[in-house]
Amino acid sequence: MKRLWLLFSQAVTVLLAAFFVVATLKPQWVQRGAASSLGGVVSIIEAPVGGGPAVPAPGSYSAAAQKASPAVVSINTSKAVRPHPYSNDPFFRFFFGDQAQSQPQVGLGSGVIVSPEGYILTNNHVIESADEIEVHLADGRQALAKVIGTDPDTDLAVLKIDLDRLPVIVIGDSDQLLVGDQVLAIGNPFGVGQTVTSGIVSALGRNQLDISTFENFIQTDAAINPGNSGGALVDINGNLLGINTAIYSRSGGSMGIGFAIPASMAKLVLEGIVRDGKVTRGWIGVEPSDLSPELAETFGVKASSGVIITGVLQNGPAAQAGIRPGDVITEVGDRKVANFKELLTAVANLRPGTASPFTVQRGSDTLSLQVTPGTRPSQPVRRMPGQ
Repeated sequence: MKRLWLLFSQAVTVLLAAFFVVATLKPQWVQRGAASSLGGVVSIIEAPVGGGPAVPAPGSYSAAAQKASPAVVSINTSKAVRPHPYSNDPFFRFFFGDQAQSQPQVGLGSGVIVSPEGYILTNNHVIESADEIEVHLADGRQALAKVIGTDPDTDLAVLKIDLDRLPVIVIGDSDQLLVGDQVLAIGNPFGVGQTVTSGIVSALGRNQLDISTFENFIQTDAAINPGNSGGALVDINGNLLGINTAIYSRSGGSMGIGFAIPASMAKLVLEGIVRDGKVTRGWIGVEPSDLSPELAETFGVKASSGVIITGVLQNGPAAQAGIRPGDVITEVGDRKVANFKELLTAVANLRPGTASPFTVQRGSDTLSLQVTPGTRPSQPVRRMPGQ
């Protein structure tokens, strides 16, 4: 009996020693056995930690977003409510309430820092009639902005803030854009915070939208929503291509049709406002109309496209260059024009005092005329009936 007990003790001792060795050298064997006794095993594979900077996945736009986003700001505006002139009348207050205590009106939008000096491009409708404009940067800083100038004809405005070490966006060449190019829209939709959306260029040269006087919009399907106005449309390198301005929507939200002002137009407005306090545009003194079969027959024109001139200002730039009523302008410089809006925008972009070639169809003849534009009046005179 004593001998059997001795053998049992020795066997237990050996087993315990073996378990201790296994638990020390191969703990996963013990854990696997314990896990199986609980009814299941979860196997996961984790990426190594501290393996250096993350490499963007193929097709990622993270580099463009990181480059452009710091220069895109949120704009908060407030407008004090003007009390009704009879708000202190007890009789008025009895029927209409205390309108003098109404809350100030507030608005949200976006903007783009385009200069180390603190100049910001945004939409005119974002800051129009605002009493106070507060700019919030992506790095958490904020400052009150001063309006340097506005240009309602393009729905652009220039603001300025006084802060150091400002992030500045790089302005790209919007004239080289092609339909199908990939773009990103950056802004502050609905006030939720800075947001980046992606899409492509859906169309170029959109006009006749009645959004502004001079229209040459980039159309994109990158999601643009209320609050994105004044934000940046950038390419896959993070360079500014346009200022997001408007959307076509039946619901108030994005439906895949958004419009941006090209960076080339925004740059001209920026430079004009900062340098001269206003935007200087070309003007040739004509009365244009979209070409129709009836007008073509009336003036005996053989052209099938272009803008027909129905009136020419005496001694104006066009008259001095030899343009006559009935001429059809088909090109301004190297840019084709197919309707009234395109001609208006093309002429406005000309530098006053510098001659530019115009291609004109007169009857069955094609002419090339050098036209030296003047300066477009800031308040064009409307023609009265009978004049």
